[in-house]
Amino acid sequence: MNFHIMTLFPEMIEQGLSTSILGRAKEKGYIDFEAVNIRDYSADLKHRKVDDYTYGGGAGMLMQAQPIYDCFNAILDRIGKKESSCDGADENIGLGVKRPRVIYVTPQGAVFNQQMAADFAGEDDLIFLCGHYEGVDERVLEEIVTDYVSIGDYVLTGGELPAMVMIDAISRLVPGVLNNDESAMTESFNNSLLEYPQYSRPEEWMGKKVPAILLSGDHKKVDEWRLEQSIIRTRERRPDLYEKWLSENPPKPEKKKRRRKKSSTETESNTNTETKTYTEAKTDTETDSN
Repeated sequence: MNFHIMTLFPEMIEQGLSTSILGRAKEKGYIDFEAVNIRDYSADLKHRKVDDYTYGGGAGMLMQAQPIYDCFNAILDRIGKKESSCDGADENIGLGVKRPRVIYVTPQGAVFNQQMAADFAGEDDLIFLCGHYEGVDERVLEEIVTDYVSIGDYVLTGGELPAMVMIDAISRLVPGVLNNDESAMTESFNNSLLEYPQYSRPEEWMGKKVPAILLSGDHKKVDEWRLEQSIIRTRERRPDLYEKWLSENPPKPEKKKRRRKKSSTETESNTNTETKTYTEAKTDTETDSN
């Protein structure tokens, strides 16, 4: 899949995404990304100015609409999804060409999570808009943005770091990016549970031993232990996630044991035993009286 990041600091994006797993995935063609400098689309050819004072007063500067809009249309041109007008987030472009989703990184958006990452990973192209200063002119947001997303309830100096966080999480779910695709299915937040504790060599370190069950070779018991540990860890560290998991996986009611109907032979045997016991007890009582 392809990531297109509209930013004032393209070098920050390029350096942050070009190493480690994402860098190798880009080299192999599983993902691709481009950092597009919004200043290149400024009407101010001398100073490349892209911000101005806000109407109504207030501190700080605001990113202007036109440079962002022109930057966005240039991206659509390159990926072959240019439309004549941007009238709605769900509008189709041309002959059955779907408009790419545009993510605006903002504290006002929905908080990013693993489910959102999986949803975004199904796209061919994603466009990120990284704001700065006091934000972005509302009119261009209304024109191009499809998703408002935050990475948490705090404020950063710009949208580049949150965009890279999301791109990292999304990329891990693209087939081929991870050497072992199974690892993406067993990590934290899969099925609303945190990941279980893991261990490597040596078997004992600073007096702490690897749990014996992990050395047993019994894969079924290991899986049961890991699930149990995930549940315990989630309950202790993220009770909100635990409640969600519990609602999705309610405990199964215990099966009531069916009382076996006694046969006539067993009933007669029990009666004889009770009669014998009563007779013996009566004999003992009479003997004690004598």
